[in-house]
Amino acid sequence: MSLFDLAAVLAGMLAVTGAVVGVISVVGTTRPPRPPSALQQRVRRWWTGSGRTRREQRAHQIKVVTAAAAGGLTWLLTGWPAAGMIIGIAVPGIPWLFAAGRAEKQAIARLEAVEAWTRRLADIVARGIGLQQAVVATAATAPQLIEQEVRDLAARLQGNGDPMAALQQMADDLDDCTADQVVAPLMLHVTDRGEGLHEVLTAISRSIAAEIEMRSTVDAKREGPRFAVRFLTGMTILLLAYGVINPHYLQPYGSVLGQLVLLFLASLYIVLMTSVRKLSLPPERERLLPPVEAQTLGVAA
Repeated sequence: MSLFDLAAVLAGMLAVTGAVVGVISVVGTTRPPRPPSALQQRVRRWWTGSGRTRREQRAHQIKVVTAAAAGGLTWLLTGWPAAGMIIGIAVPGIPWLFAAGRAEKQAIARLEAVEAWTRRLADIVARGIGLQQAVVATAATAPQLIEQEVRDLAARLQGNGDPMAALQQMADDLDDCTADQVVAPLMLHVTDRGEGLHEVLTAISRSIAAEIEMRSTVDAKREGPRFAVRFLTGMTILLLAYGVINPHYLQPYGSVLGQLVLLFLASLYIVLMTSVRKLSLPPERERLLPPVEAQTLGVAA
């Protein structure tokens, strides 16, 4: 089967799939709605990315579409399926490798914002002001990185909604284990109205400040592996650029066996770079407050 025959078959399959999806979206189904499965959540997470805002998610989606288009164009121009797959992975993968330390720096900056807001909330609660009024008072001066989350929480509390649901939604919006340590005492205070919230928030604020200092120190020591990732990625880009300028350099990979060898080498490189990048990042910690989706799936199961 030639390349054009394969492209025609794929185009036909995509056309049929699109028609079926279009009919289902218009007509609908009689099946009652069910919680999304683990596969559906994984696909949705792959499509939307890890962005917290709609703008970040849209940028990720544009990157995915660009990668697919670049991979398909490379396949058509070179006739190498392996080249198309490698370029399709490289378009989002190279920025991901170069930005190895950016995620941790952003996480530390958000922790600083959470610590500042917690300290401000503790000061207002110490004056004898209720929790709802204290949250509303901090909305106008909330740190920029969590300004939207604090304002949303204040709006939900002012809207006479369920305070527990509002606090849970804020925890899900922040999506951080340390931020859960701030939200959890607020949820307990809503249920028992006990005293001592000021002391608890003050202690948590000091704990977050110590964690920020520790993570900043460790983050500085991880610059070595990050430099290795950037250096190896840069050398690989130069090697690929040389192969484009000098086609004879990549000519041995033109056969079927060469394509398989190229995919094998690319897979080894991806595994190596992913492992080195993982060494430059802190381990992920489980949330103290499970997300609402996880709780829903647990009840459904």
